[in-house]
Amino acid sequence: MNVAKIREAGRVMRSGGVIVYPTEAVWGVGCDPQNRGAVERLLAMKNREWQKGLILIAASIEQVEPYIEVPSRMAWRRATATWPGASTWVFPATDHCPMWISGDRDTVAVRVTAHPVASRLCEVFGGAIVSTSANRAGDPPARSAGTARIYLRNRFDLLVPGALGGLDQPTIIRDAANGNILRR
Repeated sequence: MNVAKIREAGRVMRSGGVIVYPTEAVWGVGCDPQNRGAVERLLAMKNREWQKGLILIAASIEQVEPYIEVPSRMAWRRATATWPGASTWVFPATDHCPMWISGDRDTVAVRVTAHPVASRLCEVFGGAIVSTSANRAGDPPARSAGTARIYLRNRFDLLVPGALGGLDQPTIIRDAANGNILRR
């Protein structure tokens, strides 16, 4: 793990920059979810509409709590039983969750990651960060740093080196309210 690059990535995100980094299955692109300009820049790189919403990842449960409403104890148990890990859960969004993150929904997708680089990025940044695949809309997810560079045309501020987490597919997404699978 390149500690210096991770520290630099924290500074880049705090100053409104966009980074590329490894996740559980694919290369991700991320930024400060509270920085609208950074998120808009990230969405432009991906040629993605804001209405679709974005996933947030965190190093701890405490980092996702400001963004989510917990609909029931069972919903909370479902999600926290899989964290840290490769499971993303959709919860009702709080007022703290910006519309450029939730999109045209009243929900937000969150994951407490176990990926060492992604988790450390959240720790150094000091909160949850945006995590979406480092590809343009319609392209397959980037499985290498080089592919991420090509897809995003090097328009990001920093690439954090590291290995992918070994999953063959992007993380599963489930509805916290009922446990239903939304994406395999």
